[in-house]
This record gives sequence, C-alpha cells and structure tokens, in this order.
Amino acid sequence: MEEIERAPRHGAPSVTRGLCVSRATFTTLSNLVPHRYTEAMRCLRLVRTPVGWIVAAISIVLSAADPQSPPTDAEQRAVAYLSQEVPNWPRQNHCFSCHNNGDAARALYVARALSHRVPPDALQQTTAWLLDPPAWDDPKGDPGFSDLKLARIQFAAALTEAVQTAAVNDKKALTLAADRLLMDQEDDGSWDVDVPGVVGSPATYGDALGTYMARRTLTVSGESRFADAVARTDAWFMSAKPAATVDVCAVALALADRLKGTAQFPAPPEPNASLQQKHHGLIERLVANQNSDGGWGPYPKSPSEPFDAAVALLALAAASGVNAIDQEAAEKAIAQGRNYLIGVQLPVGGWIETTRPSGSQSYAQHISTSGWATLALLKTRNHEDANEPR
Repeated sequence: MEEIERAPRHGAPSVTRGLCVSRATFTTLSNLVPHRYTEAMRCLRLVRTPVGWIVAAISIVLSAADPQSPPTDAEQRAVAYLSQEVPNWPRQNHCFSCHNNGDAARALYVARALSHRVPPDALQQTTAWLLDPPAWDDPKGDPGFSDLKLARIQFAAALTEAVQTAAVNDKKALTLAADRLLMDQEDDGSWDVDVPGVVGSPATYGDALGTYMARRTLTVSGESRFADAVARTDAWFMSAKPAATVDVCAVALALADRLKGTAQFPAPPEPNASLQQKHHGLIERLVANQNSDGGWGPYPKSPSEPFDAAVALLALAAASGVNAIDQEAAEKAIAQGRNYLIGVQLPVGGWIETTRPSGSQSYAQHISTSGWATLALLKTRNHEDANEPR
C-alpha cells in the first residue's frame, strides 16, 4: 500500500528505511530547489557516503525542470504541492497510499470545493480507488508496512470528504466502507489502531483520532442502522480522559459533531449539561495550552509541531457556534495558530513531518502532516488574521 515507517509501535524512532539524517540537513537539501521534496527523499534513501551527499545535492538541483516560481499564497502553495504528490504515488508505485491518497486527498477534496486550483487528474485515480472499498484490503504493497485496520479508516475518511464536498454523489460506496469499519469496532465503541501509551501521529492517528474519523464516516453515510455503533462510540468519547493534544482534539471534534447532529443522528435533547461541559473544558484546555509561537505540541509546554497545531485548529474551528465557549479567545488562538503553520511551511508547499519521537524522517509522515496542515488552513480560512502573509 505504501512505504510507511511503523517503528514507533516497537519503541524505536520512525525513520526512513536505510538512512536516518538530521532534520536540518534534509531541510537544506529540499530547500535547494522548491517542489523537490520527493526527489530529496529518494536521494537520502540512496546516499551513504560523503560523496553521496554531494551527488544528492547536485541531483536535486539538476532535477528542477520547472522554472516557474511557486504561488505565494500559503494555501495554494500547499494545494499545488499535494496536487502533485497525490497522483504521483500510484503512478510511480502502482499502488495506493493511505497517506497520499487518504490524508492528502482529503485536503484536495476540500480545496476543490473552496474553488482552489486542483488539476482534474489530481484526484481522478484516487476517487476511482475510493469507490471500491473491498480493494482496500488488497494493497499490493509491502505487507510489513501496512495496517489494514488503519487503512480502512483513512481511505473511508477520504471517501467521506469526497461525499461531503460533492465530489462523489452516490453514497453506496461510503455505506459499504462504513460496514467494513464495523468489523474492527471494539466492544467499548472505539477503534483500537495503536498500542497503548503511544501518542498518535499524522500517519498512525492513535485510538481517539481513529475512532473520531470512523464515527464521522458512519454518520455521514446517513444510515440509521449504524445508530447503535455510533451510540457506543459516543459513550466511549464521553468516558475518555485525553492527555495528549491529538487526543484532546479528537474528543473535542467528536463532541462538537454530536452537539451539531445530523438528520439521521440528531443532537441530544436539551439540556445536556455533561456533554456541553466536557466539550467546553476541552476547548478551554486547547486555548490555555497554546505555545507562545502560536502552535501546539504533543503535550502542554512541549515544542510545537505542525500536526498537533493542525488538529488543534480543526477542533477550535469546529467548536464555533456549537457551545458557549469564549469565542474571542478561540478566534485569537485560531489566528495565531494559522500564523504558526504558515510560518513553518516549507518552500515546496508542504510541512516538515511530525514524528513520534520528534525529528525523524518519514515521507509517509511528511505527506500526512502536509495533508492535515493544509486541511487546517482551508477550514479556518474565515478566521485568518489581518496581518497574515498572503
């Protein structure tokens, strides 16, 4: 399915197979020529000697055939970059990646709905793949680097976004995907996609984020027969005591969706003080835990990471209008968070990967991080600060 580094499950750093390099070195190489992050990663997989580093640097420069400058707008630069990476994966690897064709594709569906320039062929193969959920279990990639349970959630999430943005109008495939998700639901209502104690990452999600994404697929399908599964999921979220930022955000997102409700899954009757209080408390925690640079780290007071900042922005944006939160404080936090993401965006248009532990190299994590960061900017565009660079 994809080349995914799952080392954190075994207690080791997540690194690109064959070579681990410093973040500063890789950033220097990738910045030599914008639009060439993928070429830089390929070079880093091959070089193992000092001479190799010289060859790698030269190859990146010489591979820059496109003389055009990248767009200056942060969102459009991100969309342009993902528009290349999403279709490139199946073309070059003859399989589909739940990071390129899952996480990154979700951002492109939203971008297209918001009238960003997304080439017609950027999502063509991905959409066809997503419309065939049984094929997701036959990845054709290295089975040692695949997690079918997580892949079902990630591909289903991309299909959910395609339906939500009207890129796909028929819900039959989404319903089938939802049915397949139920095979992996635990008795307590959650989806167990990571080992206990491991903080969710852009590529591995963690139990809370994985469960939220699965819940969203079930509710967007509109099938009332999923009501029992959704109710068990809601009970799991109400009992959850999240500590890591990504888990706090996932629970807040799930509670916000529940407060909004849908036609088939309506909001609970008023008043529901416990639900509102829990959601309100999580949003207050996010605002209080924002770092001085505008980002969020995996835990309070830990250095900011693009992925943690992205999910925090999504949770804050989702809270707007659904609860009696301090709207002024939330808006300020969103504006500062957007400025953080824009400030750490790479010239190529993506973002340095968030890894657990921090500082490792992983193309899978890079693409997923870039997908989440792009999605966060797109879904908070109405909250932008007046001083934001455009």
